[in-house]
Amino acid sequence: MAITTSLAAGSDLRLPVLDLSRLDRGDTEAEAFRSELRQATHEFGFFYLTGHGVPQPLIDRVIGTAREFFALPEADKLAIENLQSAQFRGYTRVGGELTQGKVDWREQIDIGAEREPVDRSDGVADYWRLEGPNQWPAALPELREVMSEWREALSEVALTLMRAWAVSLGSPADVFDEAFADKPFPLIKIVRYPGKSDPEPQQGVGAHKDSGVLTLLFVEDGKGGLQVEKDGEWIDAPPLPGTFVVNIGELLEVATDGYLKATVHRVISPRIGDDRISIPFFYSPALDAKVPALPLPPELARDAAGVTLDPRNPIYNTYGENALKSRLRAHPDVAAIHHPDLAGGRSDAS
Repeated sequence: MAITTSLAAGSDLRLPVLDLSRLDRGDTEAEAFRSELRQATHEFGFFYLTGHGVPQPLIDRVIGTAREFFALPEADKLAIENLQSAQFRGYTRVGGELTQGKVDWREQIDIGAEREPVDRSDGVADYWRLEGPNQWPAALPELREVMSEWREALSEVALTLMRAWAVSLGSPADVFDEAFADKPFPLIKIVRYPGKSDPEPQQGVGAHKDSGVLTLLFVEDGKGGLQVEKDGEWIDAPPLPGTFVVNIGELLEVATDGYLKATVHRVISPRIGDDRISIPFFYSPALDAKVPALPLPPELARDAAGVTLDPRNPIYNTYGENALKSRLRAHPDVAAIHHPDLAGGRSDAS
């Protein structure tokens, strides 16, 4: 079924562009950057980031290695299929993930923190089931090395942004640090959207909000499809060369009582004959972490609209609850195999 919406697509609105390197250009420039960061994520929840310091050779290696993986024979990709992973890691074939109960037209690899599984026993929260090993393709061993380097580089950028947000919201720069100090839980997705149009483009990934703290997204140059909802319209967000698209997740909405809003977004698939590589990096705290509620200055607090209330998609204070909720909904086949006691529902742990 083709994408349909009551909203106007292709709005003339554009996402803000922010330069992270301004933090290193003296107090005046740093304060101006933090003010623009706060305003961009209050008004849009999304922005483009330049001056991030991630070297172009690393970006090129990441995109090139992703292309190499998706060009592998089907058998090599299915050797690490996520159906084999209780942690929802590894390769998902085209059509193997859902958003809002509808099929996303993409294939992908999910890569998380490399750890030992946590034993299931009484008193252990269900979200600890997400801890465990990744699956790596034997046919492309360099993927593990390059993605480890990518995770380190983007974690540094993300932490810098978190500290800038904290100061911009009237809190100490390190107010979020504790949530990420012990066993943070970042997630990388390497995504390929194949061409799909019969006759119109399809749902690459359906409209949704991210469940964590913040997302750094890199997309191949010239590959559009990302759209961001703003005031009843869809804003096209095509990639800008060398930049990341950054958006906040639901936990920053919770932390600021809705002053910062996790924004609905979606991806429209390319047309037949084209495809698109997209690599989102989800910067998230430890599974048992609770992101602190920030005491906003009065001039900001009066514009805090409160946390979005949606009984179909509750937002939990503990990150692991949000992460588990998302995995169970997106991959009901994996849930049925490895978590039959949770399949069709969510954890009761808090």
